[in-house]
Amino acid sequence: MARALLITNPAAARTREPAVHAILRTLRTAGWQADVLATGGPGDARKLAEHAVRDGGVDVVAVFGGDGTTMQAASALVGTGVTLGVIPGGTGNLLAANLGIPVSPVRAANALVRGRPARFDLGRVERTDGVHYFAVACGAGYDARVMAATEAAQKRRYKIAAYIATTFRLMAEMRVANYRITVDGVEFEAPAAVVLVANCGLVIPPFIRLRRGIAPDDGLLDVVVLRAANLGEGLRVVWQLLRERPIEGRDALIAYAQGREITVVSDPVEPVQFDGDGAGETPFTATVMPGAITIMVPRA
Repeated sequence: MARALLITNPAAARTREPAVHAILRTLRTAGWQADVLATGGPGDARKLAEHAVRDGGVDVVAVFGGDGTTMQAASALVGTGVTLGVIPGGTGNLLAANLGIPVSPVRAANALVRGRPARFDLGRVERTDGVHYFAVACGAGYDARVMAATEAAQKRRYKIAAYIATTFRLMAEMRVANYRITVDGVEFEAPAAVVLVANCGLVIPPFIRLRRGIAPDDGLLDVVVLRAANLGEGLRVVWQLLRERPIEGRDALIAYAQGREITVVSDPVEPVQFDGDGAGETPFTATVMPGAITIMVPRA
């Protein structure tokens, strides 16, 4: 019998009480022993997961919330034998989308109890307040500004469409910073509106993928530089990503690189986000941790 702790975030976009009860019924009907705890503020998911690991009473820590809450809990599972379960309940739910986990909480719970464990990479960043991890991407510049400017009430009401609306609303204010990016010891310089260090490729499911071939289990991080300097170039970048046909050469608005350790420095300093949560400002160094965590994913 699998033993699970379900961590819920009541502040997330889709974590209503009836959905929590439905998830618990699904887990228990499948023969799982399942308890539920709710977060009350920032950092609680990590504390709850740490406590569960320390007590040794769980095989799976499942999170019903957004990417930020999921990654808080995941941070406590790195290097342990405890598996992460992902039940999307937030705004973007990008990790779930990249792993093929259903959007419906009950269907996601069914996929969890019938799923298989698989090992995935994480990105690791050391900050003054400790070590942070990301499963999808960390980014500097415009995307971090969009995350910070999207109000919680709008996220609860409109889900991922709230981020899309903010993206277009702020596009007229898009600005370029001068970035110095070091990939495995090789330094590049580029003016850019956004620099992403990605572990997964899908960023606006199911429409926008940063690039085919970006995989969370290849032992590498992918650097994506968006050079858009104004509204017109911003729209061109969105169109190229939608078509998955970025223009190459000197006039390219999108540039790519791959590596195991990436340092991002900007002038002026730019805001930074890890999986949708604000994380201070540049500079930062991201290092890949191959196979750092085990996640339950749907069977083919």
